[in-house]
Amino acid sequence: MGIVAGLDSSSGFTRVVVCDADTGAVLRQGYAAHPVEPKAAEVDPQAWLLSLGEAASGGLLEGVQAIGVAAQQHGLVALDRQGNPVRPALVGNDKRAQVAAADLVDALGGRHAWAEAVGSVPQSGQLVAKLRWLARNEPEAARRTALVLQPHDWLVWQLLGRPARRTTDRGGASGTGYWSARTEAYRPDLVELALGHQAALPEVLGPADTAGTTPEGLLISAGTGETMAAAFGLGVAVGDAVVSLGASGSVMAVHHEAAADPSGMITSFADATGMHLPVVHTLNAVRALRGTAELLGTAELAELSELALTSTPGSSGLVFLPYLEGERTPQLPHTAGTLTGLRRESMKPEHLARAAFEGMLCSLADAMDVLRGRGVEVRRVFLLGAAAELPAVQALAPAIFGAQVVVPQPADYTAIGAARQAAWALGVSQGSLSPHNPPAWQGAAAQVFEPGEDAAVGTAVRQQYTATREQIHPGAFGHGG
Repeated sequence: MGIVAGLDSSSGFTRVVVCDADTGAVLRQGYAAHPVEPKAAEVDPQAWLLSLGEAASGGLLEGVQAIGVAAQQHGLVALDRQGNPVRPALVGNDKRAQVAAADLVDALGGRHAWAEAVGSVPQSGQLVAKLRWLARNEPEAARRTALVLQPHDWLVWQLLGRPARRTTDRGGASGTGYWSARTEAYRPDLVELALGHQAALPEVLGPADTAGTTPEGLLISAGTGETMAAAFGLGVAVGDAVVSLGASGSVMAVHHEAAADPSGMITSFADATGMHLPVVHTLNAVRALRGTAELLGTAELAELSELALTSTPGSSGLVFLPYLEGERTPQLPHTAGTLTGLRRESMKPEHLARAAFEGMLCSLADAMDVLRGRGVEVRRVFLLGAAAELPAVQALAPAIFGAQVVVPQPADYTAIGAARQAAWALGVSQGSLSPHNPPAWQGAAAQVFEPGEDAAVGTAVRQQYTATREQIHPGAFGHGG
């Protein structure tokens, strides 16, 4: 078909990959940091364009026929009637809207009402909560807000020359808190509930649709959020789950329908292919490993991993509930971590090291079971993040998760997913691809680990963990695990 590009505009940088549209082979790449503090809660959107220009400099896009845009999720770009920002963009890591989110939950009649309406319960990062915060704290800016976009919507609009038509995609829309992944429709009443008045919202495009063509003739695909683009770049399908190991953790899976959950533990996103991506978050993942490493005086997580593997399954009876920052799954916002099973024979560094790995993975397995409890199938687990490379994680995860574990080779799957979307839209426009079948790019190179004979051991470790969790936090999941 030709050559396509994928753009990943993250919170701190822009990456661009140029790929062969037929095979997905990466031909060249570009990178630029954003000219702003990566953890800033407010950003001038022009910074994203400056970064894009630098990342794509030097003829990087020469010969490219289509571009897909992926960007950080949960960013609010509030524009006036002329299309100018009424204030700097509020980005996803801004936590000031926590009270606003709680207000919205009550205003609609509780968590169950929100889950039924849009498939998720308001969180501080979502646009609906940011709009409520804006109305309460900056009423003049809220009054001037006539159009609401997200970062990838805004970038697509800018690349197309700011046309009258403004677009988004299912994936991006599903994270706003006012678009239902189940009905695939906006709830304008929820925008008014949050902002105090109606505002224009972008048209929601299908996965293979085209947002438009630049004056130079470059096709721009629908674009999507970074989570959806990464899943598309990895090539996950029904039966696959993706476990992300950052300071906090997340488990998402591909499902054929929206998995609404009145408890609020599941956020029901749409994906970039026409399917759904229910996600469960935990507040504690690698931060539990780092805290344990500091306690034991080990300099690196690799050293902690090596130490853990000298212990035995079950950590000589030590059980670590890794709720160091409170926890979201289960909902225990004010709790703390717990270490139980202390006996003279268990009070050794290697047992504590292993208990940290087992606790982190059992907590993520709990999150996975929340999805399974809603009918989501999990046969294979993709592990992402630097911690996925640790031997202790690779040794323990298959048995604890009870599934094949895949550790993909590090790559910018978000940008690759955006490029794959561009290839899809290009192929449809040329008549070489169906709107229902994306290009069959080669999957990511990966290591594969099987539970094998350790499956029974993993079950025993989880039973020990669950029994301890239920003793300390009875009924935390409402059903004893």
